[in-house]
Amino acid sequence: MKKLFLVLLFAISALTLASCAGKKAPKELEISFNYTKQAGPGSNQYAVWIENEAGAVVKTLFVTAFTTKGRARAGQPAQRGYTFRPTCVPTWVKAVKAESLSDAQMDAFTGATPASSGVQTFTWDFTDQDGKVVPAGNYKVYLQATYLNEGIVTYCGEFSSKDTGPLALKETFEADEQRNKDMITEVKAELR
Repeated sequence: MKKLFLVLLFAISALTLASCAGKKAPKELEISFNYTKQAGPGSNQYAVWIENEAGAVVKTLFVTAFTTKGRARAGQPAQRGYTFRPTCVPTWVKAVKAESLSDAQMDAFTGATPASSGVQTFTWDFTDQDGKVVPAGNYKVYLQATYLNEGIVTYCGEFSSKDTGPLALKETFEADEQRNKDMITEVKAELR
């Protein structure tokens, strides 16, 4: 009887461990999209970031250099792109409180606008901007792109730190939808 009890206890423990193993928290979120370089002023700007459930930016994964560093014009010093092109990824600018960030802070997540078209991939490892692991909870991933100063497309997906698999992303357009249709396509996000 004691042997049977031990065997049953062992079997129940093994099943419990197996079911818990199938519910592992994800180690990363990967977001990817097909980027097609566009011609025209105010084009090819985008940002990718994570917010917590309170709407605070946890981490910016990427923002194009023009948005954060701008370009020097007519012998004047460079000013941040969003200051003279207010439609330059405005949701990210507002969410991250860009005006309060130093140039060094901006440099941490700024990158050159891709010189050619192709798939862009960004990964979040569940850490904040300082590299600290974030608490378990609910989060949102955002991708926002600006085309020709006025066409803005935003993708957003909500998820829990316990979720795994692909995320459903909501796509919204500001201004003319046609102005964004080819710059950012095939957006995917997956928790792994």
